[in-house]
Amino acid sequence: MRIAVLGTGVVGRALSGKLASLGHETWLGTRDVAAALAQTEAARDGSGTFAEWHGRNSQVQVATFAEAAGNAEVVFNATAGTASLDALNRAGEENLAGKLLIDVANPLDFSKGMPPSLSVCNTDSLAEQIQEAFPGAKVVKTLNTVSAHIMVDPGQVAQGEHTMFVAGNDGDAKATVTEILQAGFGWRSVLDLGDLTAARGMEMYLPLWLSVMMQGAKTPTFNIAVVT
Repeated sequence: MRIAVLGTGVVGRALSGKLASLGHETWLGTRDVAAALAQTEAARDGSGTFAEWHGRNSQVQVATFAEAAGNAEVVFNATAGTASLDALNRAGEENLAGKLLIDVANPLDFSKGMPPSLSVCNTDSLAEQIQEAFPGAKVVKTLNTVSAHIMVDPGQVAQGEHTMFVAGNDGDAKATVTEILQAGFGWRSVLDLGDLTAARGMEMYLPLWLSVMMQGAKTPTFNIAVVT
């Protein structure tokens, strides 16, 4: 499968590296390729600068947002939530039309420091805004409720016995995402929450996730399990 991951941060690196290791033809999209490779700031997850990470993951092709999306069958949005619409506009509506667009971003607003607020909530969500802006794409929300490395390796928590959510308006698109999650990333429990309005709750979970991380678990290596 030809897959583009938009965003060169911790999440984009984790997703693209995993997808490439599974044999997918993988592009990592950024605004400016040269600027990304010239960055000197190391990522907080220990993967180093972007150039250092790419040196260890050279099978991932680095390209502009538009080039990456244009080459792909499936596109992951792993950009910062407050910049996602701009990044996707740079990718180009024509490069997203008819494609599965997997949104893993959260609309976290850090403009007033920590903890962040949500730039959209309650009666709307980032995923719905993306779907409205790109009606030709098949938007599915998932993976935004865990840290980057749990996304691609759920076995790090409770031997994988915990829950990932999906939401979207297209049943076939959600089935494809579920297959990627289960067969590719190793998720055992994937819970379909219905149409894309369910993304509101998925995104609004983030303030609780942050509280648990900072005051409770004191680590990002955790998740929740839905049990009945």
